Amino acid sequence: MSSKKSTKKRDNDEVYDVDDTLKKVKKLRDIQAKEEELKSTTVAKVEAGLTEVLELPCESVADRIEELVVSIVMQIITGNKGFELAIPNRAATNQLYIEEIDRIVLGNKMSKRQFLNTAHVRKTAITTRVLQLVHEVLQKGIHITKRDLFYTDVKLFKEQNESDAVLDDVACMIGCTRTSLHVVASDKGLVVGRIRYREAGDAIDCTRMGVGGKAIPPYIDKITDIESDADFIILVEKEAAYMRLAEDRIYNKYPCIIITGKGQPDVATRLFLKKVQNQLKIPVLALVDSDPYGLKILSVYCSGSKQMSYDSGHLTTSDIKWLGVRPSDLDKYNLPAQCRLPMTESDKKMGEELLNEPFIQKNPKWMEELQLMLKTGEKAEIQALSSFGFQYITEQFLPRKLREGDWI
Repeated sequence: MSSKKSTKKRDNDEVYDVDDTLKKVKKLRDIQAKEEELKSTTVAKVEAGLTEVLELPCESVADRIEELVVSIVMQIITGNKGFELAIPNRAATNQLYIEEIDRIVLGNKMSKRQFLNTAHVRKTAITTRVLQLVHEVLQKGIHITKRDLFYTDVKLFKEQNESDAVLDDVACMIGCTRTSLHVVASDKGLVVGRIRYREAGDAIDCTRMGVGGKAIPPYIDKITDIESDADFIILVEKEAAYMRLAEDRIYNKYPCIIITGKGQPDVATRLFLKKVQNQLKIPVLALVDSDPYGLKILSVYCSGSKQMSYDSGHLTTSDIKWLGVRPSDLDKYNLPAQCRLPMTESDKKMGEELLNEPFIQKNPKWMEELQLMLKTGEKAEIQALSSFGFQYITEQFLPRKLREGDWI
């Protein structure tokens, strides 16, 4: 990676210094480091009453599965009522937002799954089958996709969403992350910019991966030796906006890392973002659509999803700043009327629901932006900025945002 230079750039006929602009980002980094230190003292106290999983080596996960199977066998031998499994309850009523740690978590309620109960028997069978298959994968030391798992017993699982749901149950029951089970989703996210690391021993330099960047692998545990001279991370909702930033190589102008999950983020992208930010301790600035779904996606990165609430400790990156496109940006940047779209009834419903979410309410400035969006009834995509020119986002919009420290 080349060293940073204090070069002068011109934007809207105003001369400014790139290094001076980046001082705002560095100040943000220092503030966030202090806030994270204060938050860490609270986490241990809060987690005591929650269901939290650990990232475990495959040998430990295999041992825990074997212990569980032994307990099943002992129930069958010593009793006359078959066997039952105790599983953390993942229902919405057991999913909580904890403000002190700023994420959605799973409570400590438990459910029982009984083999001799006609209402439970099929799901119990699926659970034991998934346990068997995961143990086999761990013994072989390989990874498989969720789709691979489904096709091993289509007749039993019937639908992939059934095997997927039980896979999450198994992770909760064993007390490990889903990735520790060595069953992963297909890769989806991309990364480009000022970051180097090793992937299963192979050296990866994301400034030399072409304009498309590098696919984020589903095996995040195989990423090691992360190095970077970046000052911040740009988290992009849409692949189209990511491609514009990557092709214009904005990371050469502003030392940064660019990441996208291509819409609703997959587990691997969330894990990767968390791992990179944890090791580099640099701010994350989010670039999402100015609509309720953009804010919802941002909240998943920040505070987690209800479906994966049991693993939010590994999947969430706290204190991501909302860089744009925000509802107030539509007038601030004089976005043409034809580029502003009317909110649909679905948009409005999602917006109203977000207003009632505690992880939105904790940030008054986010609330103000969402209220403005609902008041005007207007939304806009990141690509709407292209109405000013195809490279407006990299040559005007982002430089101005960074120069003004315009994030919330």
